[in-house]
Amino acid sequence: MKLAMFGGSFNPIHIGHLALADAVCTELGYDKVAFVPTFISPFKLNSVLPEPKHRLNMIELAIRNATEKFFCEDHEIVEKGVSYTIDTVSYIYEKYKDELEGKIGLLIGSDLVKSFLMWKDADKILETTDVIIGNRPFLTDLEIKIIPDFPHKKLNNIALQISSSLIRQSIEEKKSWRYLVPEAVYEYIITNGLYEKNR
Repeated sequence: MKLAMFGGSFNPIHIGHLALADAVCTELGYDKVAFVPTFISPFKLNSVLPEPKHRLNMIELAIRNATEKFFCEDHEIVEKGVSYTIDTVSYIYEKYKDELEGKIGLLIGSDLVKSFLMWKDADKILETTDVIIGNRPFLTDLEIKIIPDFPHKKLNNIALQISSSLIRQSIEEKKSWRYLVPEAVYEYIITNGLYEKNR
């Protein structure tokens, strides 16, 4: 099994996330993509996130009718605390090592290229995974020109002009956002009143 992991806050998960994961399978031939929601990102220590159960539920709803190639791995949520990629890579390797074909693929957005080598144990991450860089929207001209100074695989995916922060802002400002997320995720957000201002 060729397995890739896709970490993030998924706050909320949206169709851009699903399209990026699909590109990993379509372009690079991965059999499975594990969505790994972070409990607390070391780069977003001051971020306010909804309860982990909500983000987990939204991921499950988003992938339920998408493809059998997607699944959710809740390790970082269960462990709590700050989530470091190297720890999750080690966990996933131990859990699936008898099924793995080659290294685990580590999917990151092109917006993270400039900071990647500052991640905890970045050298070990590079030894134990195949880093996959996907195109992300809303990059500055400078970010677009950055050439990764480490081994990687590059996706040629379409960078949909969607972000979780844009969706949250649209909800707060009562703008249209319904079709930026899967229908089940839209219904979940509405039912639970997530991201509404002053809630």
